[in-house]
Amino acid sequence: MKSKFELTDGNIIIRPCQLKDAAVIYEGVRDSIEEMIKWAPWCHPDYSMSDCTSWLSTRAQMWSDGIEYDFVIFDTKDNTFLGGCVLDQINRKHNFANLGYWIRSSRTGQGIATATVKLLSRFGLETIGFTRLEIVVAVPNKASQRVAEKAGAVREGILRNRHVVRDTIYDSVLFSIVPHDLQK
Repeated sequence: MKSKFELTDGNIIIRPCQLKDAAVIYEGVRDSIEEMIKWAPWCHPDYSMSDCTSWLSTRAQMWSDGIEYDFVIFDTKDNTFLGGCVLDQINRKHNFANLGYWIRSSRTGQGIATATVKLLSRFGLETIGFTRLEIVVAVPNKASQRVAEKAGAVREGILRNRHVVRDTIYDSVLFSIVPHDLQK
């Protein structure tokens, strides 16, 4: 699958991330560090441009190898960078993947994450052909749980000690999206 295309709902555009996105991703992470550091294991107080470019330099190969599908999210009206999303932790034997997302703090609460989950779910289930997507959210992260619910994901239960961020271990809520859910 080519990594040069866009998904859109008219309000946001999601496209595979590229090295040229480093500056806007870095800025978005730094602007959102206080919120993201609680939930994103890769986010840390000293997150640098070098961290960002190092990560970005591996994305095209991860995509072409079918290991991970990383995207950036932009506003269609003004091309503002809004955040990122991913299909990762892919299990080919059982044909499912994890769906993750983050929205820069200055743009949360506007339905962007929900729209992102809907677009990425359709891509994962219809284009890639996964039979299941999972969204795993730390129990205290109520905002992310609301996103999953609003996007039509089904809450399946609690996974004990499932989410680790640095030295903190959280129980997590497991949500799933299967092809049938797209028809709702």
